[in-house]
Amino acid sequence: MAGTAPMLQYFRWAFIFTVLGLALGAFLGWHTTGTLGGMLTIFFICAVLAVLEISLSFDNAIVNANKLKDMRPEWQHRFLTWGIIIAVFGMRIVFPLLIVVIAAKIGPWQALVLAAARPEEYARIMQDAHLPIAAFGGTFLMMVGLSFFFDQEKDVHWVRWLERHMARYATIRGIEVALVLLLILGFSRLLDGADAQVFFTAAIWGLLTFLLVEVLGGLIDSTQEALKSAARGGLGAFLYLEVLDASFSFDGVIGAFALSQNLFVIAIGLGIGAMYVRSMTIMLVERGTLAQYRFLEHGAFYAIIALSVIMYAQSLVHIPEVITGLGGAALIGVSLWSSIRWNRVNGQDEAQASLD
Repeated sequence: MAGTAPMLQYFRWAFIFTVLGLALGAFLGWHTTGTLGGMLTIFFICAVLAVLEISLSFDNAIVNANKLKDMRPEWQHRFLTWGIIIAVFGMRIVFPLLIVVIAAKIGPWQALVLAAARPEEYARIMQDAHLPIAAFGGTFLMMVGLSFFFDQEKDVHWVRWLERHMARYATIRGIEVALVLLLILGFSRLLDGADAQVFFTAAIWGLLTFLLVEVLGGLIDSTQEALKSAARGGLGAFLYLEVLDASFSFDGVIGAFALSQNLFVIAIGLGIGAMYVRSMTIMLVERGTLAQYRFLEHGAFYAIIALSVIMYAQSLVHIPEVITGLGGAALIGVSLWSSIRWNRVNGQDEAQASLD
């Protein structure tokens, strides 16, 4: 059975990609600087970016696994193959280029040349685009997090006094949308002039994107189910996961420019991290880790809400990415510890049976 495979086996391709990526980073460092010190610097930056991506995206792996476990096997395979290609190449290379294309009003090839020949100018354009990206991504992720807790069918609670009330109020239609709109209005009032308008517009588009993806996903999957009498989780769920992956990547891609202004170095480092996220997702699905540790999902979704608030706060003050990553990892770690303690008190078999 695949779920009984040794843990390291899940990370085989991630390890291979790490070796190739770091080797490519070292070659790039030597080619651009011509010195051993420059080569080692680029090598180290690639490694740090990979660790940064893993720390920021562990909750992403848990949420992906939560969605994937309900998808049909063929769509699981498509997401873990085509989806990772889109995540690595689309979000780490095409997305930063697209931002510069739109912001600087130049062609894609010109943006690529700008990244290679004038990385400092490229990085400046990316940093200037941080406000609308943070507003859009923060809003989308906040809706993802709140939708998990505002669910009247949710009967497993970690922070009981809070989650019971949220599940109870889930019967009020649109309550999570109202909460997000209030936060958007509050943060936009803290900004001045044009920044307030940019934040508000981007945040509203983030909210609309979440709602449209939900509606589109439901329509597509219900049509597929009617035609094929198939299980849940087809093209609609695939699209949802792709937009979710993109939202998780926003902050990491922009923050990476604080470590390097070279688009290709950033793509290598974040690409390595994305491979580990894929490996963690497969492991969580096949080993049934989410069923074994009942509060692990809760920790991930609390981390998502925390990340969304941090992305909002970054419109006002700079928050280092290391704080974001450590905060999310801490929440997931505490939820894992709580799950292990619950299993010891109630018995592993009962824990498994209650979630099956």
